[in-house]
Amino acid sequence: MSILILGGSGFIGNTLYKEFGSYFNTFGTFNNNKEFKENKHFFKYDIEKGGLNVILNKVKPKLIISALRGNFNAQIETHSYVTEYVKSNNCRVMFLSSANVFDSFRHYPSYEYDKTLSESIYGHFKIKIENQLMNLPIGKFVIIRLPMIFGINAPRTREIDKAVKEDKSIEVFPNTIININSDIRLSQQIHYLINHKKTGIFHLGSTDLISHFDFIKTLVEKRHSKIGIYKQVFTSNSMRYLATLPKENKLPHHIQPSYIDILNELS
Repeated sequence: MSILILGGSGFIGNTLYKEFGSYFNTFGTFNNNKEFKENKHFFKYDIEKGGLNVILNKVKPKLIISALRGNFNAQIETHSYVTEYVKSNNCRVMFLSSANVFDSFRHYPSYEYDKTLSESIYGHFKIKIENQLMNLPIGKFVIIRLPMIFGINAPRTREIDKAVKEDKSIEVFPNTIININSDIRLSQQIHYLINHKKTGIFHLGSTDLISHFDFIKTLVEKRHSKIGIYKQVFTSNSMRYLATLPKENKLPHHIQPSYIDILNELS
């Protein structure tokens, strides 16, 4: 089976490429990262200039995975094109969305078929693309809503490491309850979804919840054996949930991590 990862040079996209490379005929796109220029399985693609049709005609993917970043309007146009392509070809699309599609709901975690509502530009943009894909026939799309993703070399992990090393403050949200995931765990979960031909909406995060402050504080202590310096930011007077949990589309227990599992991997 051929897979095309849009945004295959990015943090999550490249993790998926490495996970699938030995099992599927896997291709990816890159824009500015020159280290992929000589890789025959990567195609130069700028979402603001177009040209996706040429890549699709070459690869003829059975699965398109979107891990794109960049200009929001250009992404919306790109996904509109992908939706039409999937509708008229023998393939399906997997979109990496975000817990931010629920960032207007503050008092409880969100589940797969809860109504989306966002007060942020980022969340609203993700909802627009989700709505495009949900116009496809059942079986043609997979929407994966992600929490914060960490990893040994993840951008947010490196930022924390840099702040600790330089004795700078780390911004934390004590009254925001989250769940989290790692790049490696996520790639294994998506691999499972592909192998079992799963479709629909999936929430791929840790099975339990923790405050953002507590998670970052524990992470710093485990990785650096230091307390760290923190700038506490309170977005509301009450506890706020930015967490996505599965209710109907659950994965097997052995590939559902707890936040302790993620912390142990990161340390």
